[in-house]
Amino acid sequence: MPVKLNVNGQVMQVEAAPEMPLLWVLRDLLDLKGAKFGCGAGLCGACTVHVNGRATRSCITPVSSVVGDKITTIEGLSADGSHPVRRAWVEEDVAQCGYCQAGQVMTAAAFLNSTPNPTDEQITSAMTNNLCRCGTYPRIQVAVRQAALLAAKAGGRQS
Repeated sequence: MPVKLNVNGQVMQVEAAPEMPLLWVLRDLLDLKGAKFGCGAGLCGACTVHVNGRATRSCITPVSSVVGDKITTIEGLSADGSHPVRRAWVEEDVAQCGYCQAGQVMTAAAFLNSTPNPTDEQITSAMTNNLCRCGTYPRIQVAVRQAALLAAKAGGRQS
């Protein structure tokens, strides 16, 4: 069935079953490979994208539930890498293997939009459900803190 989606600011039409997970629509039908398959149960966060600005696990989100919504993937967060979270991730050299990092960045960006000046405890709580098999959690914590500072210097929220 034809489905129209607003992905990264562009309206796109795909042929997909209503129950097809958004992750597979993005990766297989739209060739947006940033969101990763990790667990398929919404537990690890590797598949995180934004739906109307909220961090959403795309592996458990049926495509039919996001028709008419604004979907942002890591590719659409900032094509030029200027988003404060993307800049902080590079400056703090967060990634090790990198597999989980798109989901980590998308979770952090949504979190900082709602909590621009977080405490360390708030950062830990917000990021706790995104798993990193390499254990880069200390660098993730520092990068989220750094991204908040970068966003504040840039004048606030960035989506």
